[in-house]
Formats: sequence, C-alpha cells, structure tokens
Amino acid sequence: MNAQRDARVSGTPWALLFVAVCLVAVNMRMTITGVGPLLDEIAADQGVTPASLGFLASIPLLTWAVVSPAAQALSARIGPNAAVAGSLAALTLGTVWRSLPGPQANLWLGTALVGAALAVANVLLPATIKRDFGGRVPLVMGAYSTLLSGAAAVGAGMVAPIAHASMASGEPVGWRIALLTTGAMVPPALVMWVVATRRAQHRGGGDTTSVSATVQGEPSSGMASRLGSRIWRDPVAWSIAVYMGTQSSTFYVWATWLAPLDLSRGSDPVTAGLHVMVFHVCGMFGSLSAPFISRGAMRRILPVLLPVIAAAGAVGLILAPAALLAWLILSGFSAGCALTVSLTLMAQRSTDAATAAATSGMSQSVGYLIAAVGPVLFGVLYGATGSWVPPLFVILAGVGLQFCAGLLLARERMVFGSDLRPR
Repeated sequence: MNAQRDARVSGTPWALLFVAVCLVAVNMRMTITGVGPLLDEIAADQGVTPASLGFLASIPLLTWAVVSPAAQALSARIGPNAAVAGSLAALTLGTVWRSLPGPQANLWLGTALVGAALAVANVLLPATIKRDFGGRVPLVMGAYSTLLSGAAAVGAGMVAPIAHASMASGEPVGWRIALLTTGAMVPPALVMWVVATRRAQHRGGGDTTSVSATVQGEPSSGMASRLGSRIWRDPVAWSIAVYMGTQSSTFYVWATWLAPLDLSRGSDPVTAGLHVMVFHVCGMFGSLSAPFISRGAMRRILPVLLPVIAAAGAVGLILAPAALLAWLILSGFSAGCALTVSLTLMAQRSTDAATAAATSGMSQSVGYLIAAVGPVLFGVLYGATGSWVPPLFVILAGVGLQFCAGLLLARERMVFGSDLRPR
C-alpha cells in the first residue's frame, strides 16, 4: 500500500503542491496574531478594557475546538482539496467582516468566521501532507510549521506600524485597516491551491481528492467515519491532543498578552509589537530546527525537554523581568519547536492519511479547547489582581501538563496500536 501511494505521489507535481502548502501556511496564523499588539487600541475604540478582550483572542481557538471534528466529515463529502479551498474563501470574508466599521458584532462575528475557516485548514493540512509527500513528511511538516511561526511574526510586527502610520489627512490608519492587511496573502494562496491540487489530480493517475478515498487499501468514507469515532478512545491520540493543547495555550497567551504587558511597563506600541515579533521569529527558528533536532534518542527526549524550556522562560520573566528579550528567545523557540513536534506526531503516529485526519481532527478539537482557556484565564487573573505575576502561573500550569503528555509520548506508540483499523 505504501509503495503504491509513493508511486502515485511521485507522478504529481509535488513541488507545486509544496508551494501551495507554504502559501496556505502563511495565512494560518497571521490573521490572528495581529490582534494582540492592537488589543489596547481596539479596547479604547470599542470602549472596553483590554482585560475584557482576552476572550476575543480565544474566539478562534473555541471555533477550532467546535469545528475541527466536522472538518474530516467535510473532507469525506467534498474532498480535502475543495474543503481547504473553501476555508481560504471563508477566511477572506471573515478578515474583511471583522474590520468593517459599524456594530461591535462585526469584530466578534468576523473573528469567529476567521476561526472556523482556519479550523478546517488546520485539520486537513497535516493529513494532505501525509497523503501527498510520502517520505518527505518531516521536511514538509517542518517547513509548514516554520511558515506558521514566521507569518505569525510578520503579522504581529507589522500591525502596529500600519495602525500608527498617517494618512494624507494626518489621521492614523487605525486598527481596522491594520487587521485587514493581515489577510492580504489569502487570495494568492487560494489561487495557487486550486491550480496545484487540480494539476496533481490530473497527473497523479489516482484519486487524490479525498483523504478518505478508497485507493489500494485506503479506507472508504464509512470506514473513515468509524476511524473518527474510535479515535476518541485511543490513549495515544489523547496524549497528542493534550500536548497540542497545552503548547498552543502557552503560545496564544504570549501572542495575546505580551504587548499589553510590555505597554504597561512603559514601552511604546511599536516597540511592544517588535517584542512580539521577536517571540514569533524565535518560534520560526524553533519550528525550522525541530526536524533536525528530533532524531535518534532526541525524538523521545524533545517532547519532554520543550516544556522545561518554556517553564524557564515564564519563571525568568517572573524573577528577572528586565531580561525580557532572553525569556522571549527561550519561550519563542520552545513554542515553535513544540508546534512542529505536535503536528509531526499527528502524521508519524498514524499509519495512513485517513488515520492522520482523524487524529488531527480529534487532537486539534481537544487541543484548542484547552488552548482557549489560557488567554481568557490570563486576562481574568490580570483584571482581578492588577499584576502580571499571578497570570504568568497560567503558563506554568500549561507547561506542567505538556511535560506529562510528553512523558507518555516518549514511549513512541502508534495510534490504534497494532490494531490499525476498526473492525
């Protein structure tokens, strides 16, 4: 089965598919990491406190938790290629909607649509990478997660300068236009995805339109449905879900609250945005290095080591806040590397693309439900205490759970164990 799949992939224009995957990855985080550096400005414009907007940062995560289980069903019905294309179209609409003037509901509902669109691509991209790239999966997954972190850095770093730039009238551009620019690369990604996947389907000589297609032993859509049901009882999938959720929680706490924390200590908005960008750039290097670090014995050690590094960053910020950049480097590198590890685990611990899709859907649903708690709880604690120290223990609690999940994953068991298919 694997040999025939690899032969099918070798006949497709995988380089074009790789470019398409990269362009999609560019849009997977930029549209949401731009919110954190603008949180104070959005709050002032909407007449609310920054702490109350902590929930805004969790809206995409909650929609990911709700929509992720449906992504595999959508894939089975219309195919993952069409589902990802539809998600990019919805992402364009959501990015425009949340930036429209008018009722405050535009901001919240547009953000929810952005989250729902990203949920589908979040689930299906690891599965399509598993399907289309054969033995190149670790390399492509590393490039994919590196671009997630790199685009997150660009989004976080560019919004504040854009928002404070002056128009011809002398008025600042404002947060609405700044947020709108974070979706500038979505239309090109949509065009490239459609072109690349259509050419792959035409040249591949097989059905590459569905992760659940019946091709030489690949499961049917009915079998995929049973995989999706049984995955919720698999302990390895749950370990991946907890690891995914806790590393994501730490990432989104930093992405959302680092700029407000920095502003409260006297930094100007542009400097605070640049500090957030440093965090994301370090995450990009962490994502890029993960496939090279995670070899041999380090493949088992790395999932346990990364939360220790993340804990060092949080403790350092509590005990020595003046060394902010040092703690950002540690925390960013750990977050980026852990993202690649999480995504790679979904593919490597699965025996085929259908199992990878089921694992991805389940682990991201649970994971992002866990992740959504982080930014909200951080904001609640800050609003209640007026201090940044108690909320930082939210990060420590998250990396503690991540450490425990990493210990379980160090055993290197496969999803469904030796019983690879549900009877």
